[in-house]
Amino acid sequence: MSDAADVVVVGLGPGGEAVAGSLAEAGLAVIGVDGNLVGGECPYWGCVPSKMMIRAGNLLAEGRRIPGMAGSSTVTASWVPVARRIRAEATDDWDDRAAVERLEGRGATFVRGWATLDGPGRVLVGDRLLTARVGIVLNPGDRPWAPPIPGLDQAPYWDNRGAIECTDLPASLAVLGGGAIGLELGQVFSRFGTKVTVIEVADRLLAVEEPESSALVERIFAEEGIDAVIGHPIERVDHRDEAFTVHMGGTEPVTTERLLVATGRRPDLASLKVASIGLDESGRSIPVDGRMRAAPGVWALGDATGHGAFTHVSMYHSRLVVADVLAEAGLPHEEVGSADYRAVPRVTFTDPEIGSVGMSEASARSAGLNVRVGMVDMTTTPRGWMHKAGNDGFVKIIEDADRQVLVGATSAGPTGGEVLGLLTLAVHAEVPVSTLRTMIYAYPTFHRAVEAALDDLSS
Repeated sequence: MSDAADVVVVGLGPGGEAVAGSLAEAGLAVIGVDGNLVGGECPYWGCVPSKMMIRAGNLLAEGRRIPGMAGSSTVTASWVPVARRIRAEATDDWDDRAAVERLEGRGATFVRGWATLDGPGRVLVGDRLLTARVGIVLNPGDRPWAPPIPGLDQAPYWDNRGAIECTDLPASLAVLGGGAIGLELGQVFSRFGTKVTVIEVADRLLAVEEPESSALVERIFAEEGIDAVIGHPIERVDHRDEAFTVHMGGTEPVTTERLLVATGRRPDLASLKVASIGLDESGRSIPVDGRMRAAPGVWALGDATGHGAFTHVSMYHSRLVVADVLAEAGLPHEEVGSADYRAVPRVTFTDPEIGSVGMSEASARSAGLNVRVGMVDMTTTPRGWMHKAGNDGFVKIIEDADRQVLVGATSAGPTGGEVLGLLTLAVHAEVPVSTLRTMIYAYPTFHRAVEAALDDLSS
């Protein structure tokens, strides 16, 4: 069996679905292929359900902050409404029928199955051959990666999907990995009564963020009763008698009822058989140019390109791909330029939130920039001391002093993601620091911390 189309889109996560739908609406014949749920990881096991869990945990934390501020409170946690809401409101009990209908309603054809490439312009889905006249778009995403720790591959550990789908909370949980996913989920479970231990082999949590972010999260976790074992190599994992034991060098083992492995994600390029179109199957990503071209007649987007495993990056890529594919097909298209990653924002949705954009202080110095740094503790701002409980955080800005523009920033606090919007615009548009200094910042919001950090700039 064979089918021909103008474009075959492999992988229908957020960016791939957007590409397939937009190209179909523009008049191209499009076939979208996915062996999983249309919409990808984000709406079913990632961004959407995890933020529902985080919101629930934050509500519990806010209730517990009432004593000393507004009276007294007794908070009783229940996971039942959280699990119910994830099934009913977020995932339709992991049914993508609505998403398939949405895609087909835009004019694309959907084929469910796992795709492999079979040379230029050819995609196999089982025994069905799909051929592409204009080209193929790859959005394979990535999958949880577990390090080669002895015993781990024999243990029934959770990845993010197991944690999202759980209906009964464990009494205790060990989290391997001190990055965003592990910390977000670990804090949620802790706030619902699970005894949580985070294990990170690096020398600090959130190792990709500023050291001040790591110190803040480590302090808050300690105050909330979340244990963190940092800087010890993991030697092996045992699973017996319904318990997991993580053995480490230089410290005592950790034994818990459940184990969550959150040590990163990687694409599976070998299963996709990208070698058939001249790409390296052993690579950690698919190299692309500024128009998202990976090979003649092949575009790639999203997590697998290595430019940030974020839904917002995938959606940004989708506009670039759509414009270039339409240009290749000789159809009207939006002028979007080339990919620009100077100001990619990211947020770790712990409480407090850690929002970052652009370069860190360390990376800016390594790049040889003449760096000036400004930083202010949010608790010293009017909003911080007025609201008091639950308002820990800071704003840190990184200036290229020669050009007098910001090249990076971190906003950590209860509204870190919102304050990050201003900083992202400043980095992306290269707004002069002199302009930022003369803006009017609303009182008493945390944006006032940006103004204070500007006043604190020094070498």
